Amino acid sequence: MSEIISFGIAPLSFVAHFEGAFLVRLEISEGRSSFPPAKGRAASLFEELSRYLAGEAIVFRTPIAPTGTAFMKKVWDGLREIPYGRAITYGELARRLGCPRGARAVGLALARNPIPIIIPCHRVVGSRSLGGFSAGLEIKRFLLQLEGYLDR
Repeated sequence: MSEIISFGIAPLSFVAHFEGAFLVRLEISEGRSSFPPAKGRAASLFEELSRYLAGEAIVFRTPIAPTGTAFMKKVWDGLREIPYGRAITYGELARRLGCPRGARAVGLALARNPIPIIIPCHRVVGSRSLGGFSAGLEIKRFLLQLEGYLDR
């Protein structure tokens, strides 16, 4: 059974897509929302994201089921190994995954990450810039500042 739930936690708004008990997609945008607090399936996700956005280094426990190729899932699993407050380059992530020349392929997998923040693609940066982020560079910068990787 599919369910789509919208909610906001200042300064971000979220749209969570569930299939059964699993989160399959999370959309993020800037701006306060007028949505009520999340209920039902999204209540634990709302609570986890609230704690995260308050600056708490948490391990997300919301069950996820991202859809992608085997390589994408390998990259997304690798992202979950990057600690809160740290960042690595696309090339370093590719090396860690056994694909030393695969920085671009890693970048493409990150661009298709359906569950940002929980699968923390914002923790991967370019060697000379922040790189990209599906929700925009301002949100990526905000998340990296929140985690203490970038100065505020």
